[in-house]
Amino acid sequence: MDFSRLQASSKIGDAWVYPQPPCLNFGWLEVDVDPAHRIYWEEYGNPAGEPVMFLHGGPGGACAPAMARFFDPLRYRVVLFDQRGCGKSEPNVASAGPGAALAKNTTANLIGDIEKLRDHLAITGAMHVFGGSWGSTLAMAYAIAHPAHCASLILRGIFLGAPEDLDYLYQGNAATWQANPYGLTAPGAYIKYPGEWAALLNVLTPAERGDVMASYKAIFDMVPASAAEKARQMEAAVTWSLWEGVISNMIPEAADTGKFGEADFALCFAQIEAHYFANSLFIPAGHFFDNIATLAAIPIHIVHGRFDEVCPLTQASRLVEALRAAGTEPVSYVVTNAGHSAMERENALALTAVMDGMAPLVRA
Repeated sequence: MDFSRLQASSKIGDAWVYPQPPCLNFGWLEVDVDPAHRIYWEEYGNPAGEPVMFLHGGPGGACAPAMARFFDPLRYRVVLFDQRGCGKSEPNVASAGPGAALAKNTTANLIGDIEKLRDHLAITGAMHVFGGSWGSTLAMAYAIAHPAHCASLILRGIFLGAPEDLDYLYQGNAATWQANPYGLTAPGAYIKYPGEWAALLNVLTPAERGDVMASYKAIFDMVPASAAEKARQMEAAVTWSLWEGVISNMIPEAADTGKFGEADFALCFAQIEAHYFANSLFIPAGHFFDNIATLAAIPIHIVHGRFDEVCPLTQASRLVEALRAAGTEPVSYVVTNAGHSAMERENALALTAVMDGMAPLVRA
């Protein structure tokens, strides 16, 4: 039976409001030395328009031209960039290895990179900061560090990165899976994606499943001494990447995994994610809630899929509740009938509607 139409039904497809704009400018910006890090950036839209800094997900993802389609190209000046170690930025995990790419690769470094990119592109005053998934995390961390530079935060698929959030995604029933693979012994995304979950766990031995994230990190950190070890490392990276890539869609497209099944992307995505997750995202525990007054002073727009299994809706709920306790309502809070991906139709259209409805930014 052909289920292709069903699988395509949740994607944005031809329903974009705006056509793909041309790339106006691009380049690499050196942001660090020893090792040297150069981040790749692109600009779209109106060069004199309201600036939007787009923060991609992961950690370990990358930008793509389609990400400029959320924005009216006549109104906005959209900046896309690949974070350290990702995409076309250098050194890249896939081409240079994790040693160089993960050195000086922390949330504080990424916040600093955003500031350097602002200066390089002569963006002065406040800008819109737009981020989904890990991009929402980085957007909030950036806003706490530099609130005066944030005219608004547009956040999709809120990711707070607390231990329980990561356990939901990566641990679930893993410790008991061998004996009872369909046992609902703990909450987790595995409940809705048992086949993909089996693939994730089958890379590991039963003993290694006691701590899935730590076991995968150990595989990624390994210096392969044989062809078999190198093959296991690559299999682990692709499997890790596919797990998140497939479950990001409410209706998975098993036959077309896109970039998540590509070896180079998977190496970057998996190793950088594991690096950040092993270090609690390089963000102090409770950081967002300890600084909720700073966030509450910035206009915040939230779009979150009701059926998001990568970042369950409870994460947006916790943030919204904290903002309300601080005396502020989100300017908009849209819960869509979608999953995690920004490219699902309802999420994409909601994000575009938020940007279209934004009050004009008055700039000095």
